[in-house]
Amino acid sequence: MVTLYGIHNCDTVKKARRWLEQQDIEYRFHDFRKDGLDAALLGQWCNTLGWETLLNKRGTTWRQQPDAVKDNLSAANVEALLLTHPAMIKRPVLVTDTGVKVGFKPDDYAASLL
Repeated sequence: MVTLYGIHNCDTVKKARRWLEQQDIEYRFHDFRKDGLDAALLGQWCNTLGWETLLNKRGTTWRQQPDAVKDNLSAANVEALLLTHPAMIKRPVLVTDTGVKVGFKPDDYAASLL
């Protein structure tokens, strides 16, 4: 089963969901805000992809963080930060039987799912 993680009102997540539906790909949507985020799963993503890949520095939630947080990022503290503020995870996160992808590019999704 394919699982798409993100936030319901995110435009990129909406594009990914629309693409999956147009391709008739069954998936489950997991909303970080409504459904929460499992620490063990986030840890796996950080180990597999690297926390730098997961951290979204373009969003409002990131910009609202104090400089002390922004200037002292490390593998040791980013996971706790992302658990507290899941909106700072780049979206969407697509989990399939073959791996994990961050972001949405139709060609990448097609290569993994079709």
